Amino acid sequence: MSATLPIDVQCTHRAPLRGESRRRLLTVLGITAVVMVAEAVGGWLAHSLALVADAGHMLADVAALGLSLVVTSLAQRPVTAERTFGLLRLEILAALVNGAALIAIALGISFEAWHRFRAPEDVHGALLLIVAGVGLAANAVGAAILHRGHNHSLNQRAAYLHVVGDLLGSFGAVVAGVIILASGWVQADPIISVLISVLILGSAWRLVRESTDVLLEAAPPHIAMSDVHDQVASIPGVGSVHDLHVWTVTSGVIAMSCHLVVQDPAQNQRVLEAVQARLGKLGIGHVTVQMERDPTCE
Repeated sequence: MSATLPIDVQCTHRAPLRGESRRRLLTVLGITAVVMVAEAVGGWLAHSLALVADAGHMLADVAALGLSLVVTSLAQRPVTAERTFGLLRLEILAALVNGAALIAIALGISFEAWHRFRAPEDVHGALLLIVAGVGLAANAVGAAILHRGHNHSLNQRAAYLHVVGDLLGSFGAVVAGVIILASGWVQADPIISVLISVLILGSAWRLVRESTDVLLEAAPPHIAMSDVHDQVASIPGVGSVHDLHVWTVTSGVIAMSCHLVVQDPAQNQRVLEAVQARLGKLGIGHVTVQMERDPTCE
């Protein structure tokens, strides 16, 4: 049976804003599900690929938001003797899965649009415009809810990008409806669908790349390793710094480990406190330092 670690150890690794993120995700999940049904029915009645594509995108978003919501709840579980960082990294895995799903959706929309462009279908422009307008308003509300704090959590950012993709899809459908009503040019529907998929693809690729970097324990892009080294090496009493590593555990939790050569063991506590203070200003909250009188590894 897993043993729960003391509460002070758990708090060391707790990333911020989990509860608030969960409430936002739950609200947007409800909005997205309602709009998805409306656009699916409206797209079928209007014979609009733009609406059907956006509804399909939103179906994946409902699943993605549900996954993000579950993962956010699991990430709040306490750490154990077996999982000393708890389940925090599930958020990164969820972000990676969501990004991969967005890529698949964007490619699927483009493929279907190519077929529709070769064999155009009559589109009910008025119905398309009405349903897309409702979807645009609802998705704008969802995006506004998730925008606040989306930079603090890669998981919430993934959900936010899904909703932004829905917003773009609804906007594109509105434009397609206006063009069809004004000119009768039904090929505007698949062309705009392709433009939407390209925008989705760009955001999804960045999300997948960032998630992969976290899983590979790459240094955070906003922290320069040279700055970390210089901050530590310039502390009085530190002879040298080696075996330096900086990585992201999950959104909001950055860790660092290194070896310091300190000739006077009596200075160890002072040096350690100085390291924690300086790196805290860089946003590194979990610091592990090994003190040595002589280097033990190169």
